[in-house]
Amino acid sequence: MSYEYAIPAVLSAVAVVALETRVLRTGLFRSPSYWWTMGISLFFMFLVNGWLTKLSAPIVRYDPEQKTPWRFPWDIPVEDYFFGFSLLTLVLLLWVRQDTPDDPAPWRPEERA
Repeated sequence: MSYEYAIPAVLSAVAVVALETRVLRTGLFRSPSYWWTMGISLFFMFLVNGWLTKLSAPIVRYDPEQKTPWRFPWDIPVEDYFFGFSLLTLVLLLWVRQDTPDDPAPWRPEERA
C-alpha cells in the first residue's frame, strides 16, 4: 500500500499545528470560538461526508491502495478528518493573522484598547 492520500492528510495537519505553534502564534487553539467552529463543522461533515462515502452506496470512491482501511463513523475515511482540520484551521489562522489593532481577535482582550 502506498497511502498516497493518508500521508499528505496527516502531514497537512501536523504542518498546520506547527505553523500555529511555531510561527503565527495567534492563540486560536485557546479560543472557545475556534472549538465551537470545529464542532459545528464536524457535525456537518458527519452528515455530508457520511452520506457521500457510505460503503453501501458510495457516491465518492477512494482507491483502497491510497488510503488506510480505517473508517469512522458511517464509513467516513479517517483521512478526511485530517484534511478537514487542516483546511478549516489554516483558513481561520490566516484570517485571524490579518487582524488589525482596530479589530483584534475577540479572545485577545489585551489588544483591545
